Amino acid sequence: MSTRETALLLSLFCMLACSIAGADDDAELAKKLANPIAALISVPIQLNYDSNFGIDDDGSVLRINVQPVIPVSISDDWNMISRTILPLVDQNDVPFSGVSEFGLGDTVQSLFFSPKAPTASGWIWGVGPALLLPTATDELLGSEKWGIGPTAVALKQQGPWTFGALANHIESFSGADDRADISATFLQPFVSYITPSQTTYSLNTESTYDWETRGWSIPINASVTQLLRFGNQLVSLGGGVRYWVESPSAGPEGWAIRLNFTLLYPK
Repeated sequence: MSTRETALLLSLFCMLACSIAGADDDAELAKKLANPIAALISVPIQLNYDSNFGIDDDGSVLRINVQPVIPVSISDDWNMISRTILPLVDQNDVPFSGVSEFGLGDTVQSLFFSPKAPTASGWIWGVGPALLLPTATDELLGSEKWGIGPTAVALKQQGPWTFGALANHIESFSGADDRADISATFLQPFVSYITPSQTTYSLNTESTYDWETRGWSIPINASVTQLLRFGNQLVSLGGGVRYWVESPSAGPEGWAIRLNFTLLYPK
């Protein structure tokens, strides 16, 4: 991403941040946004820019994740929450100089079955399946494998604080025979703090352990988001930085950028 493109994105954030939502109902929405399995329809669009990819550390990847969250009431006591991650990828000089691709990556589809009421001690939780779908438009952008496994999340909200963890494990079971099998565990502990003006400060990791290569990918993410209201449309807008503590030999290194834009559709 060029300096000019980065400046334009940051300028967009600054302009939109001038309109800040402040109603009491918005405070509850900000809490729901911090809960990955809240009964709230939302469409997060997440932009990630990572660099220092490849053997020569010359590669870069711009990844836009479209992540719709759709809750469905399945009984008086239970919800089913659908969480989809569909990536649009633009990578340059990956896996080595002179090789570039643009298109869709593989989709991860998760379904969480969650009680509508927290436990007596205030914990919110959900469990279900996670599916890996080979939707990549090019072999360099995906695994060409189907995968499945369990996923779970548990969190607690106390005052302005939200803390918890989300995890899944995916094993490939079908796909191209000439591609590597997948056996990966994803761990995402998180904590966030919401101010009275519905500004949310968040810290998490999105770590993956590859059981095939016996290696970790560990980025630490710090971000700030703001709940905004444009007429009847609610959005959350923000951004932050990421630092790669550990990654594969040809993976990203150092600092990275993340921007977030979320459309909200409360009932």
